[in-house]
Amino acid sequence: MVTADDVREIATGLPGTTERLVQDQVRFNVGRFVHVALSRDEQTMGCAFPREERDAAIAAEPHKFTLPGVGDRRHRWIHVHLATIDERELTELVTDAWRMCAPRTVVRAHDAEQA
Repeated sequence: MVTADDVREIATGLPGTTERLVQDQVRFNVGRFVHVALSRDEQTMGCAFPREERDAAIAAEPHKFTLPGVGDRRHRWIHVHLATIDERELTELVTDAWRMCAPRTVVRAHDAEQA
């Protein structure tokens, strides 16, 4: 099981990410885009996620993934129950969400640094 502290450590370790508090909710931005957000109780994480893959992920693992609220379904977003994932999966979800929102030049520079 991962925690909000694990989310924070991974998210803030990615280039250009800043942490903000918006209406008592922690959000992680890259530029002006939110790529990860924690629920107020820090048990659920919302993250950028490919819209075309969202329904399949929810159908395959409904204990792990859920749809965002009706107002956010138009966005590329999914909710993840933190108690159901491990650190490897968290890292993948947060990093992929960051990649969807970060400027391409920043992503390329990060990839080159990691190679």
